[in-house]
Amino acid sequence: MPPVGTIFLYLFTCDAICNFVICNDSSLRGQPIIFNPDFFVEKLRHEKPEVFTELVVSNITRLIDLPGTELAQLMGEVDLKLPGGAGPASGFFRSLMSHKRKEKGVVFGSPLTEEGIAQIYQLIEYLHKNLRVEGLFRVPGNSVRQQILRDALNNGTDIDLESGEFHSNDVATLLKMFLGELPEPLLTHKHFHAHLKIADLMQFDDKGNKTNVPDKERQIEALQLLFLILPPPNRNLLKLLLDLLYQTAKKQDKNKMSAYNLALMFAPHVLWPKNVTANDLQENITKLNNGMAFMIKHSQKLFKAPVYIRECARLHYLGSRTQASKDDLDLTASCHSKSFQLAKFQKRNQVDFCSHQEETQQRTEEALRELFQHVHNMPESAKKKQLIRQFNKHAATQTPQKEPCTPRAQKRARSRSFSGLIKVYSGSPAVTMTPTRLKWSEGKKEGKKGFL
Repeated sequence: MPPVGTIFLYLFTCDAICNFVICNDSSLRGQPIIFNPDFFVEKLRHEKPEVFTELVVSNITRLIDLPGTELAQLMGEVDLKLPGGAGPASGFFRSLMSHKRKEKGVVFGSPLTEEGIAQIYQLIEYLHKNLRVEGLFRVPGNSVRQQILRDALNNGTDIDLESGEFHSNDVATLLKMFLGELPEPLLTHKHFHAHLKIADLMQFDDKGNKTNVPDKERQIEALQLLFLILPPPNRNLLKLLLDLLYQTAKKQDKNKMSAYNLALMFAPHVLWPKNVTANDLQENITKLNNGMAFMIKHSQKLFKAPVYIRECARLHYLGSRTQASKDDLDLTASCHSKSFQLAKFQKRNQVDFCSHQEETQQRTEEALRELFQHVHNMPESAKKKQLIRQFNKHAATQTPQKEPCTPRAQKRARSRSFSGLIKVYSGSPAVTMTPTRLKWSEGKKEGKKGFL
């Protein structure tokens, strides 16, 4: 029988793709299967990684300003430039480090793998049961007991942490040690500059001037996107870790460990580039520590794909089946595509077409309202004025019309692909948006591609 940690990791990975229950009870066989909302997001990520990455990165660059070099670093197209001259090892030294990691074992000092996470999960599971220990993650454990535990994990054996042989501080310290010995930080070197930019996302006042108040909604959205393009092992372990730290901070009245205290303990292993000191980071150290605390506080929201990413992925599979040009994606056509898809689904599964059509229309309206709100919150610029004019033009020329509730009224939409970003916005209470034709813009004036 595989170790408990291995079984968990398998279930965790499957859960990230689709949630469903298999039941032999005949009375429940007619019930619909409920999918994970991110099912199509994960499907697109696994089956068409290049399309998925381009979709996500385009949205990231809408939220944060990444100059050409930093964007290329995020995409892994150029060598990384990190504070203090730190960077990934190369040539002979990379081979030497790889050889040493193999000697150390499958867990400590090795690149992150699913097998390693399965072993480390034993520590995380145990700590969830001992969150009230004062000074958890701050007070060091016993080095002798930690070495015994470390050797057992490297050998791939299951450990009975409930036997009383190990203390909670031993386990907590060993978890930090594991993260500290990874070849690169958990959030990877490539994402370093993006996290600095996310920390700088501030709100704007009514006149379009930048304030000193963090824009939490945009920060959460940017982190959601950035986490989507993490390597799967990193993303899985990050979710487990942040959930543990979130639960630990909730017990701070007992363990005296607030989210910020925990951030001080873990930011060097999760965010800081390897082989750098606090002096190398200089003014960025505060941003990184605050960023880590922010991730702990909002961890329950960070692993859900934004609604417009979900919609893009869903339409990619359930919309028009024929691929068209890369630069052909408009939101109006998506309405027709969704209606066409629902009509086919009705024929196969004998579902009520009208109810599905209303649900689809509601999602589209919600997405467009969200689109307008984000445009409204953008700093004053020529681009913002252009977007506002487009909204006003379409709102004036189009009025809501309810489609006939018959499959024959639905027309096959043009096919499309996702070579860039769709931004879906919520509208201001004073504005009522209707599905309008929002086309893909080449952004020739600014030299960037993005969805308007």
